[in-house]
Amino acid sequence: MEEKPFWVALQQTPGLGARRFLQLVKIFGSPRAAWEAPDKELLAVEGLGKAATGLIKWRRQVTPEKIMAKLDTAGIRVLILEDAAYPLELKRIYDPPPVLYWRGSQLPGEGLKIAIVGTRRATAYGLKVAADLAAGLAAAGVGVVSGLARGIDAAAHRGAIRGNGLTWGILGCGVDVIYPPEHRELYHQVMDHGAILSEFPPGTPPEAGHFPARNRIISGLTSGTVVVEAAAKSGALITADLALEQNRDVFAVPGPITNRYSQGPNELIKQGARVVTGVADILAEYEHQSLWTLSPQESRVEVALSAAEEKVMAALSVMPVHLDTIMATTGLPPGEVNTALLQLEIRKLIRRLPGGFYLRC
Repeated sequence: MEEKPFWVALQQTPGLGARRFLQLVKIFGSPRAAWEAPDKELLAVEGLGKAATGLIKWRRQVTPEKIMAKLDTAGIRVLILEDAAYPLELKRIYDPPPVLYWRGSQLPGEGLKIAIVGTRRATAYGLKVAADLAAGLAAAGVGVVSGLARGIDAAAHRGAIRGNGLTWGILGCGVDVIYPPEHRELYHQVMDHGAILSEFPPGTPPEAGHFPARNRIISGLTSGTVVVEAAAKSGALITADLALEQNRDVFAVPGPITNRYSQGPNELIKQGARVVTGVADILAEYEHQSLWTLSPQESRVEVALSAAEEKVMAALSVMPVHLDTIMATTGLPPGEVNTALLQLEIRKLIRRLPGGFYLRC
């Protein structure tokens, strides 16, 4: 059997989460090995706690084959971290979702993508600004990412569609759950102009605790996040904070000081966010970057590697590998390994993580 069903089955383990998933893969070597590990070995994993018991119980209830068959019947496609089509920007964040479920016509490619987020209780000003910015970005070939929520999110998606561009909706529930329910038509329009994506298994209801995790995907998929309207404490500002943590750009649309939903973006501007008064302010930040959103197959370019770089690349995978392991696997002197790692990182073929770990982009 191919590996993908084991990725999905392991990822669907109740209470596991992305970080523990990656922890198990690091310990056992692959999702399949973790899924098939003896009970006592799972229970011995430090820090796994109740998730180990949950996994043992879960794998007695389901089979990877049946899970995949159910997804296929529902018309839900699956993207795993090892897939070539997995978005590179998202792969580079600290805790990328191991599995993404999606429905639609096109996955996010490697062209420029911008997130537009904000309050669900948007003013007429905020709705117009979000829609106009999204339409302008779409017309310039920039993909628009948002959360399909009421207010600013919906306006951003509609604007991107009006601009005849690509847009992606990231959900805090299963991709088969239309939330809010009044966005049924918009849901299908986004599918036609991009895709609906979620890391939550199908059938998962929208819950408050899901949205911060969802927000890291919105910011992680993009080069920058634009906050249009948001209260001083809001999910949109969480997305902006995540964007900063992921070393992505943060933009903010100024608003009246008397409007509580301008407090968030106005405060971001005071903290150094780039001011947006029109789509040109966003595009100017990326004037030397390819704007058109290409598929991964269209945008990937072959890069000539030295013999040492080829050995180092062969020692790496999409899962974190420690420097000591790389040296042992390649058999190269430490100086050559470090030089190769530096060159590969400069060319954005690999990513360096805290603690001396590396992974392929």
